[in-house]
Amino acid sequence: SSRVLWTLAVTQLNKPLLENMAIGKSKRTKKGSKKKAQDPFLRKEWYEVKAPAQLVSKTNPNPAARTLVNKTYGTKTSTAGLMGRVFEVSLGDLLKDEDYSFRKVKLQVQAVEGRTCLTSFYGMDFTTDKLRSLVRKWQSLIDCKVEVKTTDGHIVRIFCVGFTKRRPNQIKKFAYAKSSQVRAIRKKMTDIITSHASKCDIQQLVSKFVHEIMGKEIEKSCNSIYPLQNVYIYRAKILKAPKMEQSKLMELHSADVTPVDEQGKKVATA
Repeated sequence: SSRVLWTLAVTQLNKPLLENMAIGKSKRTKKGSKKKAQDPFLRKEWYEVKAPAQLVSKTNPNPAARTLVNKTYGTKTSTAGLMGRVFEVSLGDLLKDEDYSFRKVKLQVQAVEGRTCLTSFYGMDFTTDKLRSLVRKWQSLIDCKVEVKTTDGHIVRIFCVGFTKRRPNQIKKFAYAKSSQVRAIRKKMTDIITSHASKCDIQQLVSKFVHEIMGKEIEKSCNSIYPLQNVYIYRAKILKAPKMEQSKLMELHSADVTPVDEQGKKVATA
């Protein structure tokens, strides 16, 4: 019992010393403590994206888009981070016309001037809701894809779609084409697209996409095989493009270029 009492007495005497030792250890800081988190947007800057003059209405002063990029730091320049970027924009927004709102245009950055990115045409697509609205019951869907080289060296993959329709005074409610007719229509589509695209440059080809020149011709020429409706070039992809010269790029963005929505309109004479 005397031994137990002696142990308790020693423990009570050394208690303040043990507490101080514990407090001293907890105050030590670990190596490699976390740095204060910095806002990543402080290292970035805004640039405006300018679409080719052909795709922008003259009454639209706004840029096609705005984009962020890291500021120039060391050997990494902001221009290098912007070159080759692709933007998807609604053609209806660019031309300020809702009739073109179902078309989406892809633009690729080719050069940077100050805080402005100069772009060129990179592709085109339809919105999903437009494509789905075309597909209906009691008709055949006919589509094709063609790879064509334009006169200025662009290799473009073009996708076309069309739908059969009932003949005048037809009693049957469905309009299904035979497999032989589908093959004949697909061949006509391929021939017309190839003949149009191989005889023009990329600017003229974009204009033909927007004005549905190829779609109307396909509809007219296939009428003898089976009547068609809603024939569209619904997608285009640039697979290979030649290196664009600075003079050619400046020509694309010059104010003298007529926008696609004004091409083909009658000019008022005095």
